[in-house]
Amino acid sequence: MDRQEKYKYEGPGKIRLDVFLAGFSELTRSRISRLICCGHVTVDGETVDRPAHFLKGGEEVKVTVPAPEPAVPEPEDIPLDILYEDSDLVIINKQRGMSVHPGAGRVRGTLVSALLHRCTDLSGIGGVVRPGIVHRLDKDTSGVLIVAKNDRTHLALSRQFSGREVKKHYLALVKGKPKHKEIRVDAPLGRSPSDRKKFVVRQDGRKAITNVSLREPFGDYSLLAINPETGRTHQIRVHLAWLKLPIVGDPVYGSGKNPWSLSGQFLHAERIVFRHPADNRVMDFTAPLPGELEKILEELRSKSGVEKT
Repeated sequence: MDRQEKYKYEGPGKIRLDVFLAGFSELTRSRISRLICCGHVTVDGETVDRPAHFLKGGEEVKVTVPAPEPAVPEPEDIPLDILYEDSDLVIINKQRGMSVHPGAGRVRGTLVSALLHRCTDLSGIGGVVRPGIVHRLDKDTSGVLIVAKNDRTHLALSRQFSGREVKKHYLALVKGKPKHKEIRVDAPLGRSPSDRKKFVVRQDGRKAITNVSLREPFGDYSLLAINPETGRTHQIRVHLAWLKLPIVGDPVYGSGKNPWSLSGQFLHAERIVFRHPADNRVMDFTAPLPGELEKILEELRSKSGVEKT
């Protein structure tokens, strides 16, 4: 069960939120920083996700310490769609509906469990719950995912992601039509003050940039090509909803209701381009759209008289 810690900063003077909490809580400063970044800390009732947030005096600070992580994932014989594999990394076409790693209420049936069954030498940098996981896709987002087999590869790939060197290309079916064929969204994202599991556009959030282009129009719906420059949690889903173009089937940032009874967002990581850490050669992988999503597009094309290009 989660536990709550409450503190009040009486002052005087300004102090960083993480420094203040480290002076009172039994938790380490690194643990406190992670809790803040994950939305588990509020100041006067509002979620704050920046350890460097300054307290001025008189604020009430609440820290929610989540219950311990679920048990270490165990290997499971789950089929994986492997696009490429060598001694350093694995490229996977992740299925819709598969969680990448264990979380609340999800211990079995994850991508990590499938990887542990297949690979004996995954990177340990992500910890026991996320071995080999350099980046992630939401449960209902399908497509290309990179997994590191050793720490050297993991660190090198992480540097490419943080340096915005990895090119990621997504497809999303949305309700509505964009006002322009090409849109660049530069809108910072942060935790929702009312729901720490959701993200919203907020001026004090972290920088987030998403490039959007119209791939195919279908009247009331549009197929969009998405190229995110940053990799914030739920970034594409939040930015499109902010543009009044919610992704079809998105239960969090859209209505979830759609004519096809699609469960989960129509979002697919179609392509990823990066450099192999071992020899710097360009790696370029594409994952086909899942059958159930392709059928929806075929129906829309048929109704609108549009042929696939």
